[in-house]
Amino acid sequence: MAGLEDAGTDLPHFHGHRERLRARFRDGGAAVLADYELLELALFRALPRRDTKPLAKALLKRFGTLAEVLAASPQRLREVDGVGEGVVLELKLMKAISERMARETVRKRTVLSSWSALLDYCRTAMAYEEREQFRILFLDKKNALIADEVQQTGTVDHTPVYPREVVRRALELSASAVILVHNHPSGDPTPSRADIQMTQSIVDVAKPLGIVVHDHLVVGRDGHASFRGLGLI
Repeated sequence: MAGLEDAGTDLPHFHGHRERLRARFRDGGAAVLADYELLELALFRALPRRDTKPLAKALLKRFGTLAEVLAASPQRLREVDGVGEGVVLELKLMKAISERMARETVRKRTVLSSWSALLDYCRTAMAYEEREQFRILFLDKKNALIADEVQQTGTVDHTPVYPREVVRRALELSASAVILVHNHPSGDPTPSRADIQMTQSIVDVAKPLGIVVHDHLVVGRDGHASFRGLGLI
C-alpha cells in the first residue's frame, strides 16, 4: 500500500485538475467553461507536462479574446513567456480548423442566400488579422462560390489593390460576379475614402465585361460594413 501512495506523489500537481476539466467539458460542453479553460484544454496536447492554466490566462491577458489569441502572429505569440513552437502550432491549427469549418458552410449554399454564414466566415478569417488583407470571393452564374482568394496583404492601414488584376482573375475563373472583402486592423469597419474610390474603380472596370460586384465588405473587431448596405455600390 505504501508503494501505491509513493507512486501517487509522482503525478504532476495539475493531473487531477486536467481530468476534472476534461470531465466538465465532456459532460457540459463549451458552455460550462470559461475562455481560459477552453484554451487550457487546447494546450494540453502541446504541453503534456505543464500546468497550462497560467499560460492560457497570460495569452488572454496579452491579446484580449480567444479570437485574437488565435489570430496573433507566431512572432507575437512567442513574445509571451512559455510559448514555444508546439504552442504556436497548436493555436495556428485551431485557427485553420475554425476557418475551414466556416468556409465549408459557405460553400454548401449559394453565397447570397447564406449571407450570415458568409459574414461569419469573413470575420473568422480576417477580423483579427494584424495587417490588412484584400480577399475576393468569385461566384458563378448561380452565385455559388468558385474560388476564395486573398489577393493582397498590406500594412496595418493599407493594402494595394489593382482593379485590372481583380477583373483579370475573375475572367480566368469564368466568374460572373465577385464579392470584395477586406479587414481593418484598427477594429473600426467604416469604409475610408480610399476604400470607396478603389471599389468604384473595380466596378467601372468589371461592368463592361459583364462581371457584377455584388458587395464590398469591410470587417473588423467592432463589426462589419457593407458597401451595398451603405448605398456605396
